[in-house]
Amino acid sequence: MLRRNSFRLPRHPASVGLARRRVRDHLSDWGHAPDGQALADALLLVSELATNVVRHGPLLEREFEVAVTALADGSCLIEVSDEGRVEPRLRVVGEWEETGRGLHMVEHIAAAWGVWSRGRHGKTVWALVLANV
Repeated sequence: MLRRNSFRLPRHPASVGLARRRVRDHLSDWGHAPDGQALADALLLVSELATNVVRHGPLLEREFEVAVTALADGSCLIEVSDEGRVEPRLRVVGEWEETGRGLHMVEHIAAAWGVWSRGRHGKTVWALVLANV
C-alpha cells in the first residue's frame, strides 16, 4: 500500500523541528518502528533538506512544502519543495569549515537522492530511504 502526506510550513528555523515531528508521526502511524533505522534516517534527511530551504531558499518565499510517501516495501520517499530554481550541489568542504556538509550526509544516508525541476515553480529535492531489512 502506498501512503502519502504533504504539508506546507513557514520558511522559519522552527519549522525544521516541526517538519521532523510531522514526518515521524506519519511514518509511525503507517507502521514504521519508532526505534527503526529507516525512521531515524528519514528524520535526519527531512531535517537536513528543510534546513537547506530555510537557510538557502529564496528570500521572498514565505513557505515550503514537505511530503513523505511510504512505499509498499516499507521504504519511504522524502520530498522538500521550494520556489528556488538553483539546484543544490555537493561541494568540496575544507577541514575547518563549519557548514557545507549536509548534502554529503544526504548522499551517504539515502539510497538515492536528486532534484526535480518544477519549472517556474522551483524545485523538489528528494531522498529515498530503504526499509530495514
